[in-house]
Amino acid sequence: MLRRTLKAGVNRLVRFPKSRLLDPDRVSRSLPDARGARPKAIVIGSGFGGLAAAIRLSVRGYDVEVLERLPTIGGRARVHRIDGYTFDAGPTVITAPKLLEELWELCGKKLEDHIELRDITPFYQIRFDDGNVFNYTGDPQKMRDEVRRFSPRDVAGYDEFIAQSERIFKVGFEALAHVPFSKATDMLRIVPPMMQLESYRTVYGLVAKFIKNEKVRQVLSFHPLLVGGNPFATSSIYTLIAYLERKWGVHFAMGGTGALVEGLEALLKERSVSVRTEAEVQEIEIEAGHVTGVRLTTGERLHADIVISNGDSAWTYRYLIRPEHRKHWSDRRIERSRFSMSLFVWYFGTSKVYENVEHHTILLGPRYKALLADIFDRKILADDFSLYLHRPTKTDPSLAPEGCDAFYVLSPVPHLDSATDWSVMTERYRERIQSYLENHLMPGLSEHLTVSQTLTPIGFERDYLSFKGSAFSFEPVLQQSAYLRPHNKSEDIDGLYFVGAGTHPGAGLPGVLSSARVLDTVVPDPQSVATTQARTHLASSSVHNRPKDA
Repeated sequence: MLRRTLKAGVNRLVRFPKSRLLDPDRVSRSLPDARGARPKAIVIGSGFGGLAAAIRLSVRGYDVEVLERLPTIGGRARVHRIDGYTFDAGPTVITAPKLLEELWELCGKKLEDHIELRDITPFYQIRFDDGNVFNYTGDPQKMRDEVRRFSPRDVAGYDEFIAQSERIFKVGFEALAHVPFSKATDMLRIVPPMMQLESYRTVYGLVAKFIKNEKVRQVLSFHPLLVGGNPFATSSIYTLIAYLERKWGVHFAMGGTGALVEGLEALLKERSVSVRTEAEVQEIEIEAGHVTGVRLTTGERLHADIVISNGDSAWTYRYLIRPEHRKHWSDRRIERSRFSMSLFVWYFGTSKVYENVEHHTILLGPRYKALLADIFDRKILADDFSLYLHRPTKTDPSLAPEGCDAFYVLSPVPHLDSATDWSVMTERYRERIQSYLENHLMPGLSEHLTVSQTLTPIGFERDYLSFKGSAFSFEPVLQQSAYLRPHNKSEDIDGLYFVGAGTHPGAGLPGVLSSARVLDTVVPDPQSVATTQARTHLASSSVHNRPKDA
């Protein structure tokens, strides 16, 4: 019965407007309008979503310019280089590489000819506060063996959970991730199949349906934290990540995630796409409900036929668009929305190689649900924490000087609605994390520490213009998903579009790359934009040249 219902639901879902998959061999390289110029697209922000959007639009024939307010491109995926160490500032978990491969293919190239992706195993080593360790991999039998070590009675439940994750993946990712939700009817169409898949449950709630052991429940439910969600509040749609990782693996780009940014930048240069750094947009300019361009903080005005914001969607609406131009995303609605937690990130290098530390390590503290409630609900900085530790030099030693290691560790913390005074707490919190790592995993860390740099919620707001300093924009709860999230095509303003974590389908590398893919559907072809331009130009010329006595 479930299979028949799911199949029927998917059949209904694929009636959405399909993404116009781009074939580089038949894309017009130049689509002039009546005045001899291609329609102009401005992309605000150079994160993965913005870079992917720029590639897709250029392939379709737009004249594209990318504006980045920071000195280097990449947005949250920028790179910090300190004393011979290379630190990826943000994304470190690469999944669904086919979405990256597609971008290279659109430009007539192959990803593997420019970027080396290495498989990571275990995907994650999960270390509990009591010393127990769970090695999370993509191998079904090894995963059953790990579950059996903790709870033999949960092995069958684990298989059932993965089967459910696959069913959710086929709808939530394969059928819906690349589909725009522009109308309420779009949302209504997915209600029956998603109800059948129990999307009304939380991630933890769905895991708990199949798994009885608390530690195994934590292992299978932490994934929403990678995209800004509380496992006890995020819709169980996000359990699709478990199957997505098994299907395509977890990878690392040699040279760091920044190597992917550099690769995308090279593709843009080959397509003559302009990328400007230290170019901050102060306002998106609008006339008669349609985008006309942007004004920079320097006062410079740039014309555009369409604008794509890869900036935080809440910040874009709240601070870059005047209130009279937006009905749906008023100041009040933005302020009342729920936003993801923030992060405390510590980048550090050591003069010692810690061979026992895996590439990705999750260190779970003594509390799970209560700690998440402190972060998401009570918005207090707790005395305890859970950590994600990234050691890229496990896979690529070139990211640190010889005989050294590079790390970044992050701790989920409340966003800026918290009363935390980071001017006081930054160094105290860093020292607590250092002490914990030294006592639990990295002996002698204090004496081997060589470089250190931190990022707090204040930094997320200052560096990335993230509303309330949240790390992943709108919190991925059911009432802020799909149609109920800021749309990829603005509800209020013609010619304005969004990519990135704050729009559909959400955060994470697959999410932001998918949001750029949605543009293939919602952004009109350049020919139609050129036709509209020509009509407007001719109409204005006719009025201008009309005899005075007409």
